[in-house]
Amino acid sequence: MKQLFDELSYKISRDTTNKYSTSFSLGILALGTSIRKAVYAVYAYVRLADEIVDSFHGYDKAGLLKRFVTETDTALSEQISLNPILNAFQHTVLKYNIDRALIDRFLHSMKMDLHDRDYDRQLYDEYIYGSAEVVGLMCLQIFVNGNKSEYDRLKPYAMKLGSAFQKVNFLRDLQADYQVLGRSYFPDIDLTDFSESAKRQIETEIQQEFSDALIGIRLLPKNSRFGVYLAYKYYLCLFKKIRSMQPQSILQSRVRIHNGHKAVVMMKSYLRYKVALL
Repeated sequence: MKQLFDELSYKISRDTTNKYSTSFSLGILALGTSIRKAVYAVYAYVRLADEIVDSFHGYDKAGLLKRFVTETDTALSEQISLNPILNAFQHTVLKYNIDRALIDRFLHSMKMDLHDRDYDRQLYDEYIYGSAEVVGLMCLQIFVNGNKSEYDRLKPYAMKLGSAFQKVNFLRDLQADYQVLGRSYFPDIDLTDFSESAKRQIETEIQQEFSDALIGIRLLPKNSRFGVYLAYKYYLCLFKKIRSMQPQSILQSRVRIHNGHKAVVMMKSYLRYKVALL
């Protein structure tokens, strides 16, 4: 029975999410049970593509990504894939009518990561839209269960949150991106002389996006509000730690939040949510 394979596919997507991200895993557990597996499917899909361009050193990344794009096309058109992560993803796309244009823009940003480049503001915005904002929009289509008017109302906030998350990731991973992968996403920033003023400029932009996103989080359906709020609080905690650090410290090691601290954030977030202090 294909149902058995679909169940296995979603389980593998869940296990992939748990393996790669403690923060998102806990955030997804705080979502309504009816939508968790769909969000796992989206995360595992984007994680797989991201691994191709970020981690598979010594392999033909361009060839692997091209094959991944082809297999995505085939899975979506045939509504099945022998790759469990792709199978769960295509099933989710079909169930929630996720816009194919969002998927294409995500894959476009993954292709951008295959090449070393200097990012100007236009390329920076283009990359963030495809790598992060559209992922938030895919999840939003799941949260509103196909309600277009609700999707349109919440879309700007989902994009702000995705952008803030991505920019925090850029700061968190600055050492690996710059020293290992040779990437520098921030436009007009010289990382050979990463100054306090340059860091503050980036942080001011992120803080505004977090503030804007919180407005939308408060408007989300009940099935997703706390889960998204929890992910927001995890990233805000990480962002606050980054803000307290000197620029050169960020270039020397990956910034992390320990699991014990995450547990404290989760409990405090739940209390705020229950007493309507979001």
